Amino acid sequence: MGEIKVSPDYNWFRSTVPLKKVGIYRIPLSEVTEILFTTIIAKRNRKSKNIIVDDDDSKIWSLYDAGPRNIRCPLIFLPPVSGTADVFFRQILALTGWGYRVIALQYPVYWDHLEFCDGFRKLLDHLQLDKVHLFGASLGGFLAQKFAEYTHKSPRVHSLILCNSFSDTSIFNQTWTANSFWLMPSFMLKKIVLGNFSSGPVDPMMADAIDFMVDRLESLGQSELASRLTLNCQNSYVEPHKIRDIPVTIMDVSFLLSKIDALPFLYVYVKTPL
Repeated sequence: MGEIKVSPDYNWFRSTVPLKKVGIYRIPLSEVTEILFTTIIAKRNRKSKNIIVDDDDSKIWSLYDAGPRNIRCPLIFLPPVSGTADVFFRQILALTGWGYRVIALQYPVYWDHLEFCDGFRKLLDHLQLDKVHLFGASLGGFLAQKFAEYTHKSPRVHSLILCNSFSDTSIFNQTWTANSFWLMPSFMLKKIVLGNFSSGPVDPMMADAIDFMVDRLESLGQSELASRLTLNCQNSYVEPHKIRDIPVTIMDVSFLLSKIDALPFLYVYVKTPL
């Protein structure tokens, strides 16, 4: 078992920050009626399912919402393909200790970027958040940019922090296979994702982080992985002129394969890429 999963910090986080499930549910007999409902899982040390997608087209977002609720422009974390909402537990513990409100999300199954952006907008509406700061890692960073682009006429994004992210899915050279991921078995999808992890020597802290991400990857089902890889590789790119007024911070870390591509050149006004 990985060191992080059994660490005091992780166990403290799981025992003190409740996991919420927020659903956007479409009644089968009506295409226009939607019911928003929330189930809060607050029992301490209880291991709960992270994403639920019902046969009747229910979409369930899983999230950790920590910090002062009177803050109406929180920082929202969007995970990479292999991530779950709890991979940001250290950031949540640190930032809430400094008085910030932080939300870490886990996506339902979505098969295209427009569908994701529409679902995310409805989630923010339900949470009564008009504007947010978005931190996205890899796929999460791309989806954050697409959401900022999607809402550019009525801005919902105050700032972007992009970690190991990308602006064009063509860099993966997988656009021709994007529509076939749903057919692949889970073990094959996991192998594709694991291929992006560093296989060389790393220091102990990085090794623990990789072990933790691999453990989180194992918790994802076939449809979840297939949908994320589809979003990751489906032919799409960011239109920078639609989000040029949004402050952007670019970060790159070494233990995962960086797909930062031309982000510093796309956002020419970024003064100091990290």
